[in-house]
Amino acid sequence: VQLQASGGGLAQAGESLRLSCGAAGGAVSNYHVGWFRQAPGKEREFVGAVSRSGVSTISSDSMKGRFTISRSNAKNTVYLQMNSLKPEDTAVYYCARTVRTDWDRGMAYEHWGQGTQVTVSS
Repeated sequence: VQLQASGGGLAQAGESLRLSCGAAGGAVSNYHVGWFRQAPGKEREFVGAVSRSGVSTISSDSMKGRFTISRSNAKNTVYLQMNSLKPEDTAVYYCARTVRTDWDRGMAYEHWGQGTQVTVSS
């Protein structure tokens, strides 16, 4: 199953974007799905994840209350809703899949998809 992130673009600070993670070649319902981001010159950061059953988590306080992860197995898609965007949210965003039980930890993920660029201007 190949994952592909989409929906990125240019936003102003305070605006919202919703990213989608689609699956080709299989059902996303079989996997826990995580979101990650990587800003220029920085290491990849775990944003959060959603379990197969729909339980979600956001990893850091800087994103809690602004970011939400959800899924629609009927649409074979996982979403990352980003509100109140800040310039420091600028990064390439990726989704990845896992079947591991420690799905709420970034280290559980491999099988990366193509990323989507999010740029937030002040």
